[in-house]
Amino acid sequence: MKDSLNELHPTAPLSAYEKAVEEGVDPRCIPQYLDGPVPVGSDIVKPVYSDQHNENWKHLFNRQMDLLPGRAGEAYMHGVHLMGMNDGGIPALADLSNALNSATGWQVGRIPGLLHEKDFFDLISKRIFPSTDYIREENELDYTPAPDCFHDMFGHMPMLAQPSVADFYQMFGQSALHATGMQQTHLERLHWFTIEFGLIRQAEGLRVFGAGIMSSKEEALHALSDEVEVIPFSLETVIQQEYEVWNLQPTLFALDSFDQLVDEFRFWSSKQGLAA
Repeated sequence: MKDSLNELHPTAPLSAYEKAVEEGVDPRCIPQYLDGPVPVGSDIVKPVYSDQHNENWKHLFNRQMDLLPGRAGEAYMHGVHLMGMNDGGIPALADLSNALNSATGWQVGRIPGLLHEKDFFDLISKRIFPSTDYIREENELDYTPAPDCFHDMFGHMPMLAQPSVADFYQMFGQSALHATGMQQTHLERLHWFTIEFGLIRQAEGLRVFGAGIMSSKEEALHALSDEVEVIPFSLETVIQQEYEVWNLQPTLFALDSFDQLVDEFRFWSSKQGLAA
């Protein structure tokens, strides 16, 4: 792990994760800097997982798949099927990369843990999704603050098979590489309330698509409950909304369509001088 963001860029605003670390939260959530290129696609060697780790995947997969029908959006459920995810054990990143590449031109790169934003944005700007390949331990099945492959694979990757989301995420990475000051904070909030905790309105009603909801039992049960204030999505409103990493989300935003996300972001990033 290299120096912290503050040591390298003392005037840069802290991310929500970095604020949490300063407050003494799990050190696994300290962002890391990459020391060189990451293996991508077929270059990723699958680890030898223990029986317990594959059981952990099976437990998490089945639990979430029991909860998500009627809660998850159709694009997400289609993505799970397209990528061949099941309860038979932890998938190989190379196989998931191949499925994504066929669907939307994305690939997967293997990373060692939570990345610093610059390295993260550099990868997604190139249509490479950074993913860990280790899974949470048995004592953290209900909740882990640290990134793991269940969140990365099951939470994030199915939505990258949706063309508009795939395009938005690449544009987001390209813009984020050039953001400064409050632009960084605004992008962090936008990421949180879309990629991590986004909602969308479908003909059947309100549905979830964010990875932070998809990979969490508590968030999946909570997101569409009466305890959450759901606000119609407006990018200008979202970027003013603060959030906390470690608590259930009291406020979420609902898109009318994924094209809305692409269109509003393209307009905003152009206005901010961040468009690629």
